[in-house]
Amino acid sequence: MFATKVLRASAAAERVPMIKFIGKRTIPASVDHSPHAHPAAPSHELPADWNTAPKSSSSSFSSYRQQAQQHGPLGRTKSSDGSVGSMSGHSLGPVAPAKGEYFDRNELPARFRRSPIELAEIDAIETGGATLVC
Repeated sequence: MFATKVLRASAAAERVPMIKFIGKRTIPASVDHSPHAHPAAPSHELPADWNTAPKSSSSSFSSYRQQAQQHGPLGRTKSSDGSVGSMSGHSLGPVAPAKGEYFDRNELPARFRRSPIELAEIDAIETGGATLVC
């Protein structure tokens, strides 16, 4: 036990890191935050409408949340502008597939349905084919 501690201590004392740092890290005095094109961009310039793009008009998170949408409006008010969720399902009427369309695989003609799995196939799958004899 004691020999291990001695070996570890001697190894740590002799260890020299392979990476060399040039100097002390410093924070730059000024940082350019102006937008510029990515170096790998094919045109090497910003889009033409970059400066005319609308900036964030919300001054706080609550005002942003009133305008935000994620799978529909997040606001508490119910709108009747025809958007998703503005009308009840009953008012939309019955749902029926168009001619040639099917909602379920079991509605397809028999030639397109899945064939039932046989017991021999189930046994071959479960045993990895070990029970099959050539």
